Amino acid sequence: MRNLSPEEAELWAKVTATIRPLSREPLESEPEQRSPVTLAPPRGRVPPPRPVAKISKPAAALQQATLDGSWDRKLRTGRIDPDRTLDLHGHGLDSAWEAIDRALERSIAAGERVLLLITGHERKGDPPLLRGRIRAAVHDWLAVSRHSSRIAAVRAAHRRHGGGGSLYIILRRT
Repeated sequence: MRNLSPEEAELWAKVTATIRPLSREPLESEPEQRSPVTLAPPRGRVPPPRPVAKISKPAAALQQATLDGSWDRKLRTGRIDPDRTLDLHGHGLDSAWEAIDRALERSIAAGERVLLLITGHERKGDPPLLRGRIRAAVHDWLAVSRHSSRIAAVRAAHRRHGGGGSLYIILRRT
């Protein structure tokens, strides 16, 4: 490292004199004490709390569950027609959970094998962004669903069925 020439030192002094801190607060300040927030009681109908389900399969097990080679090939190439499609665009987290549960119940009752779940693309980022929350939670939801024992596998959908914004839910035969 070399020493600055007198001209460089003068210029550097001018530059450092114009520097302002990013924050106007001193660095040694103590954090503010916030008053506790009181919430008003909820108005209208309050739904009962959801029962806590025991996890029968971890979410990763559904993604890695093995299907025979012909199933995997059909899913990978998009040569499969879903028996039922559920589009979750416009749903909040609670209504999406309920819609998935209803669609699984109806598919199982009808003896269907493939449910196409359109969730939208997950938005990567830190902190988590508001968009993509359904996509981020769907694997955990399926793992704790009351229908988890009837789900054989969960796979990413082919491009013609929505690609990264969609999933195939493969149901077991009865």
